[in-house]
Amino acid sequence: MAMISETHRREYLDVMGIPIWELRDTPAKGVVEPVTAAPEVSMPAETPLTQAPQGEAWAILEAEVRVCQKCRLHETRKQAVLGTGNRKAQWLFVGEAPGADEDRQGEPFVGKAGQLLNAMIFALGLKREEVYIANVLKCRPPNNRDPRPEEVEQCEPYLLRQIELIQPRIIVALGRHAAHSLLKTDRALGRLRNQRLDYHGTPLVVTYHPAYLLRTPSDKRKVWQDLQLAQAIVETP
Repeated sequence: MAMISETHRREYLDVMGIPIWELRDTPAKGVVEPVTAAPEVSMPAETPLTQAPQGEAWAILEAEVRVCQKCRLHETRKQAVLGTGNRKAQWLFVGEAPGADEDRQGEPFVGKAGQLLNAMIFALGLKREEVYIANVLKCRPPNNRDPRPEEVEQCEPYLLRQIELIQPRIIVALGRHAAHSLLKTDRALGRLRNQRLDYHGTPLVVTYHPAYLLRTPSDKRKVWQDLQLAQAIVETP
C-alpha cells in the first residue's frame, strides 16, 4: 500500500477542518439501540458470480448494470454508474445515488463533494484508488430527488454483488439516504452514528454525506469520529 507523507496528511486534515487527529485505541462506547440489518436479497440465479473468475464476474456485473431497465431511472440517465476503485479494497464507501456530474462522467463522487470525500480518505492515510466507492442507486434520479423505495429494491442486489466480489472489511454509509436504504430504517442519522452496525455480515459505520459537510462544515469533527471508529474496526484482527 502506498503511504501518504505526514505533510500531505496534515494538509488533508486541515481541509477536513481538524488540526491534528490521532486514532483512538478503542472506539467510544455508548448505549445504543440495535439496528436490524436489511433482509437477505437473493442474488440473480442467471449469473453465478461466485463460480466465475474475478475479472469475468465484474464484466458480467458491469454489462448488466449498463443496460439495466428494472426501474424507470434508465429513461432519464445518461449512463449507469457502477462504482470505482480497488476491487479488493478493505474500505467500501457507499452514497445514495449519482448526481449530474456523476451521470455525465460515469464515476461516483466527482464534484465538490467528491473532493471532500477524497480529503476524508487521504486523512485516513489512504488514496482514492485504494478504496472502493459506490452508490445504492446506479442511475441518477431526475433533479437529484431522493431515491424511491422501489428503486432501492431493484438496484440493491447490484450493490450486494459488488460486496460479494470486493469482500470489504468495512462499509461506510455516506449520508441519511444511504444509511436508511441499507439498514431499512428511518431513524435519524445522529442516532445511527458512533456505533458498529451490520450490513449482510459486513461491519457498517454511518456518517454524514460530504455534500452535507459542504453546507455544514462544523460537523466535520463528527465525521472524523466516525472514521476513527471505522478504522478501529478495520484494524481489529
